[in-house]
Amino acid sequence: MRKFIISAAIAAVAAISFAAPSQAGYYSYGYKPHCFIKKVKSYDYYGNVIIKKIKVCK
Repeated sequence: MRKFIISAAIAAVAAISFAAPSQAGYYSYGYKPHCFIKKVKSYDYYGNVIIKKIKVCK
């Protein structure tokens, strides 16, 4: 009887450990990050304006 309880507990832990990652992956389906283009204005050594376009995703 003791071996049966131990094997049942091990089987339950194994089943729960496989179920948790599958549930975590379920929420990520269809997720699209919100992206936009940000303009960054800076100056070089000679004082010329440099505008860089950077893609930012959240």
